[in-house]
Amino acid sequence: MTNSAAEPDDAHAFYLDKANPPIWKALNSLALAVRKATDDAGLPRDVVELASVRISQINGCAYCLDMHGRLAVEAGVPERKLHVLPAWRETGIFTVLERAALDIAEAVTLLPDDEVRIEALARARAELGDERFSALSWAAISMNAFNRLSIVSRHKVTL
Repeated sequence: MTNSAAEPDDAHAFYLDKANPPIWKALNSLALAVRKATDDAGLPRDVVELASVRISQINGCAYCLDMHGRLAVEAGVPERKLHVLPAWRETGIFTVLERAALDIAEAVTLLPDDEVRIEALARARAELGDERFSALSWAAISMNAFNRLSIVSRHKVTL
């Protein structure tokens, strides 16, 4: 029996994080700096995790969805919000802060055309102020890097 393309066996797996530990360490250092920036900016952990889940949904990163979905629930994100997250604009259940964070998450991840991206980011910056806008933008950039690492490495979701 052979494994599907989506599930490599350990003999054929190539985990970039294990292949080059200094770069993995640097990426984790970035994550720690981003965490400090979001904390220093007074951003609630649930908002940051909500944005991380949305980014991972867009990128299709199962590993990060599993991790940040659990972290979001632990941080207090109601499961109801996680269930409707792909359609967040169509609901009235997200706070102004959450909506600004999700605007950043999508603009940084999808990189829509200039007009749409600039408008979304300007709207978020006007709502958040420079410090929170910067911290959430870096959080989105960092999350996208981790998504790509996990997707390329084919990190497994296990029980």
